[in-house]
Amino acid sequence: MDFIDTHQHLLYGRVLSYPWTAGLKPLASADFTLEHYRALTAARGVAGTIFMEVDAEDYRAEARLIAGLVGTSGLLGQIASCRPEVDAGFEQWLEECIRLPVLGLRRILHEAPDDLSQGQTFRRNLRKIGAAGLPFDIVALARQHVVIMDLLRACPDQSFVLDHCGVPDVAAGGYEPWATTLRALAAFPNLSAKLSGIAAYCAPGTATLATIKPYVDHLIDCFGPARIVWGSDWPVVNLRSTLPDWLTVSRALIADLSPTERAAIAHGNAKRIYGL
Repeated sequence: MDFIDTHQHLLYGRVLSYPWTAGLKPLASADFTLEHYRALTAARGVAGTIFMEVDAEDYRAEARLIAGLVGTSGLLGQIASCRPEVDAGFEQWLEECIRLPVLGLRRILHEAPDDLSQGQTFRRNLRKIGAAGLPFDIVALARQHVVIMDLLRACPDQSFVLDHCGVPDVAAGGYEPWATTLRALAAFPNLSAKLSGIAAYCAPGTATLATIKPYVDHLIDCFGPARIVWGSDWPVVNLRSTLPDWLTVSRALIADLSPTERAAIAHGNAKRIYGL
């Protein structure tokens, strides 16, 4: 069973600036390139990968750099960053993304004010993304799930992907209210979920199958195997685990599903949602 990684980051610190890594020594001290990623995944069942924007200071330069790598070393495409809350230049950037080409877009929300996605400009531009046929990835903390529900209601024709299992606070034992609001989110048919990133929310030394499984079991119960994609969150995964270990845990997390269901999560849904 091969995976398509729908959430692979790359850090090229010699070319781009990533202010958010400043306090994270494992990420700030080195580049994490496509070559490094392929070396880690060689012979480990990763058939292809999609770059996920890394909130670079110059997100346009990031997307243009990655566009030059697409088609090499298994890189199938990218999910680029955008700023829907600002009208100036948004349509031009969307048109450039379509030409690059880009498979989807994302705007970091879990570290932004909760009202960022509530403005009419944001929602109007989000509908333009939907009209262009591109999915929109979301990272939202558990306490922000209610805010995201309002956005889903306002943009019913936009395809959304909820990153990192909806960000449960695993380290604090935060199963509730995450579990309840995640089920409410899953009621929206235009939302899929991403089995990714959850290791980073575990306490140090606890990113194990036993710790993570109750959360992923609930994710699968809420969304079903037909609405879940997989992602590595590399190299952020290194904060609590490693990419090879996350691959091993991921296979165990879906081992009890049928072959068809496992294939859907591993690669089938990614092809459909991101138009591969």
